Amino acid sequence: MNYNNIDFVTYCIGNLSRRLNMTASEVYRRLKQSGILMGYIVPSYDVLSTFGKEYLMEDLTEYLKEKGVL
Repeated sequence: MNYNNIDFVTYCIGNLSRRLNMTASEVYRRLKQSGILMGYIVPSYDVLSTFGKEYLMEDLTEYLKEKGVL
């Protein structure tokens, strides 16, 4: 991962933690264990980083639900 990826992952985790009312470490753990972090967020950085905040959070929340993480 490069700096942009790390910055984006941090942005996603922070915003998801506020949206889901969880700690950032809990969101990170769920993203990592489910494979969403390295299987979706990091490889899709180029596309996901173009989304607005609300759309991005909705997309990630729905994906977490589909994967049974939420």
